[in-house]
Amino acid sequence: MPIITPSSRVLPSYTKLAAEGFAILTHERATTQDIRELHIGFLNMMPDAAFTATERQFLRLIASSNQIAQFIFHPFTINVEKRSPDIQQYVADYYDDFEQLKLEGLDALVITGANVANKNIQDEDFWEPLKEVVDWAYGNVTSILCSCLASHALLKIKYDIDRQPLPEKCWGLFNHTVSDPTHPLVHGMNSRFDACHSRHNEVASDAMRNAGLKVLVESEEAGPHLAVSEDGFRIIFLQGHPEYDTISLLKEYKREVMRYVSGDRGDYPPFPSNYLSLQSQAILEEYQLRLTRAMENRTELPEFPEKHVTPLVHNSWQDTANAFTNRWLGQVYQTTNVDRTKQFEDQLDPNDPLGLYSGK
Repeated sequence: MPIITPSSRVLPSYTKLAAEGFAILTHERATTQDIRELHIGFLNMMPDAAFTATERQFLRLIASSNQIAQFIFHPFTINVEKRSPDIQQYVADYYDDFEQLKLEGLDALVITGANVANKNIQDEDFWEPLKEVVDWAYGNVTSILCSCLASHALLKIKYDIDRQPLPEKCWGLFNHTVSDPTHPLVHGMNSRFDACHSRHNEVASDAMRNAGLKVLVESEEAGPHLAVSEDGFRIIFLQGHPEYDTISLLKEYKREVMRYVSGDRGDYPPFPSNYLSLQSQAILEEYQLRLTRAMENRTELPEFPEKHVTPLVHNSWQDTANAFTNRWLGQVYQTTNVDRTKQFEDQLDPNDPLGLYSGK
């Protein structure tokens, strides 16, 4: 949260800190701000199997990012795919209606990934409903945070950038470097940190920069992780997954193994990159041998050793994910209008809401 300068005897250090990118509010501006909760929309497009888990992951990320601000979470969904009766009932019981949210307004919006069945995103069933949400949010919500597939979709919607297929899945834990440490979303964070990725496609850094976007964090192995729209804030593009739990990649590996067992994939899945310890890999390699032998002999299949591997998995990304989320929500808090049907404070320029280019 920002430091507020006193009405008199302002320390010179405040000016230096502001020049370094720290959040410093003048006393005059602070006294005009109304302190209130933030209303955060959550567009959940995930398939049934990951629907509630993804919801909990983002809730946990937001709740862990700031212990002072208060958030009201507004989950909603669109017609992504045919839902099971259980998920349909869950949505009916707990999820909000998008048309009503449009009337009431939102301060921020998170958009999850989704399952895709087509080479081109615009051929997916969710394409037109998603465009409707994005068209409204871009002019009414202070900032939109997109996760993985949602980033690719919005890059196509807003900039006509096509994602490109990778020769093999980008999957695992990768080290990243902050490309622009002066931007408020990453200022003061570690200049190098880990982040999870899980995707078959990507939009490269050059394609983003050529469209005028600002790439803030990228990896030599995994490519860009974090970028922002040309105004610096209205759309946040994440190709990685800061919301992932400690064992998210392990569970994903287990699902791929089960797909191999059922015949849905022809090869045994590789380990997620840079994620499992040597001990964990040894346990899973032993399991693979026993599983393969059992499948060949048509005997009872061994149990996946999740309970043995889980204690050996360590989390090296959560602190940075929380720090980034805290900075994002902090900037939303400082720029959104107290009237949540309006996008920004009246004096702010929507094309430069953080004052990055105008010197404000």
